[in-house]
Amino acid sequence: MLNVRRAESRDIPAILDLLVQVDMVHHNGRPDLFKGPATKYNAAELEKILEDEETPVFVCSDEDDRVLGHGFCIMQHSGGQLLVEHTTVYIDDICVNESARGRGVGRALYDHILAFAREKGAYNITLNVWSCNPGAMAFYEKLGLVPYKVGMEKIL
Repeated sequence: MLNVRRAESRDIPAILDLLVQVDMVHHNGRPDLFKGPATKYNAAELEKILEDEETPVFVCSDEDDRVLGHGFCIMQHSGGQLLVEHTTVYIDDICVNESARGRGVGRALYDHILAFAREKGAYNITLNVWSCNPGAMAFYEKLGLVPYKVGMEKIL
């Protein structure tokens, strides 16, 4: 049985392991941009992120409370002269442990984040996917997400 909950300090070692897996996917796809193996946060930075209501992090665990995946979110508030005021839940990262893929962990995390966003009155959920990660792109499309803007580059 899978359980999705807010991440706690005790989850930091497992989250750090997952962040290395995320980095390696990006490093393998774009070694010109991503160092490997690395994490984008250290334990102290994660502690602060977990305490911040504007950066909710969720973990999916099994019946033995082993962390199988995580979902990092950022609450974004827009509005002003050009944009209509609304709240977006930006999914900064969803990662499922390589050993737990295909067991519904990613779907459970996404569904939990979707319910969280609705509870918070968010207008939408957004995320970015690197084009070097077609598996993630297919996963998100299967969940019903559609592209809303495209980043482009020319390497010099």
